[in-house]
Amino acid sequence: MNKATNTMQPLLLLLLLLPLVFFNLRLSSAAADPIHQSLVQCFSKSMTAGEASSIIYSKNNPSYTSVLRDYIRNARFNTSSTPKPLLIITPKEESHVSAAVTCAQKLGFRLKIRSGGHDYEGLSYVFDEPFFILDMFNLRSITVDVADESAWVGAGATVGELYYNIWKNSKVHGFPAGVCPTIGIGGHITGAGYGTLIRKYGVSVDHVVDAKLVDVNGRILDRKAMGEDLFWAIRGGGAASFGVVLAYKVKLVPVPEKVTVFRVERYLTENATDITLKWQSVAPTTDDELFMRMLVQPVTRNKKKTVRISVIAEYLGDSDSLVRLLNKDFPELGITKEKCNETSWIGSVLWWLNYDLGTQPTTLLDRNLNDANFLKRKSDYVQTPIPKKGLESLWKKLIELGNVGLAFNSYGGQMDRVKSDATPFPHRAGNLFKIQYSISWKQPGDEAVKNFTTQAKLLHEFMTPFVSKNPRSAYLNYRDIDVGSTKTWS
Repeated sequence: MNKATNTMQPLLLLLLLLPLVFFNLRLSSAAADPIHQSLVQCFSKSMTAGEASSIIYSKNNPSYTSVLRDYIRNARFNTSSTPKPLLIITPKEESHVSAAVTCAQKLGFRLKIRSGGHDYEGLSYVFDEPFFILDMFNLRSITVDVADESAWVGAGATVGELYYNIWKNSKVHGFPAGVCPTIGIGGHITGAGYGTLIRKYGVSVDHVVDAKLVDVNGRILDRKAMGEDLFWAIRGGGAASFGVVLAYKVKLVPVPEKVTVFRVERYLTENATDITLKWQSVAPTTDDELFMRMLVQPVTRNKKKTVRISVIAEYLGDSDSLVRLLNKDFPELGITKEKCNETSWIGSVLWWLNYDLGTQPTTLLDRNLNDANFLKRKSDYVQTPIPKKGLESLWKKLIELGNVGLAFNSYGGQMDRVKSDATPFPHRAGNLFKIQYSISWKQPGDEAVKNFTTQAKLLHEFMTPFVSKNPRSAYLNYRDIDVGSTKTWS
């Protein structure tokens, strides 16, 4: 045997042993985590240990960080100091959720339920005591029944996936849910859910006809088994207090083959104040087929700070009908056929996301994993129009603060016809529009967080005279932990 062969043998032996070394390291890492071991052992009563290990991620798992970050949608809660879950459970079957619920209780750990990760305050994946995340992203099945005009939607599916699957099966059906396509169905519907069809069809929960839920004892219940009280409770008041929603059965709604969209912008020097004043009376009372959102933003124009308003609208009909309607109800907008775009309902879904008309609906299937800005959101409801002097003072405040903007979302229509106690979502008749306070930033660090969140809080405080009172209302899905807390930020 020559010298070269003698040299190669130890190297070949090392290469053969390396996989065994790394395998044993992974086993010893898992073995070093007694909580992981205990959970796998508990799960093993209803599945094999290998199956259990494949859906449970401990901090020792190389994929733990990516699984955690994939559905963090607010970068404020993606820092080294953010509390992390001891384990992440990623169920692939309904029985896995039952096991997670019962085993987490047995081991004495809080279970945080995450569908799409869009909780503005990170409450679906952050907790100040040791906890597990039950991450629902694998339970994303969608079954559309056009004949029944319904769909079963897994809690881990996204709004975009639901829209795509409806479109794939029917060009004349839709569903009243959110604009953002990556929102998880589980959280969206349990908090009510709304979008551009709100004035025509109300909120998402108004169209839920059945559900599957895992209760505290691990039982899988449908509407009949859970009873009407529990079924009522999981449609608009947040379901995490009552169990884990696996799926919702929703009724689809008819949409025309042709809808019309437009966007109009005005600055303070272009009659923006008078248009805003008029919008408050027209947007909640015009034809139910028309939804008009108004964005109010501080901007710099010609080197001067000012405010820009943007009226963004969707009409369930053709442009000729829309122009006639607005020439009667809102001539100040100056809407002409040339300023309108006709498209399909699914085309309008993509248009609201700032995609070009003609963009393929498959775009809605992109989950945009591990994609988040720093942000803060707040909400209010307006029940009487803000007077002109109030608007003028608001413009000054927006310019003074510099970064926070507002979105006015018109109510009325079907929202006025549903009783406030029909679901846990009570914000119905009497509300002209909902406000979302919105501020986003890219700079990391505590100083930036304090600066930008304080802007939102100051504007929210400034708006007190103009919004609902006794009680001051807020939208559950615009999660805001400042609500009900003592002021400690100024």
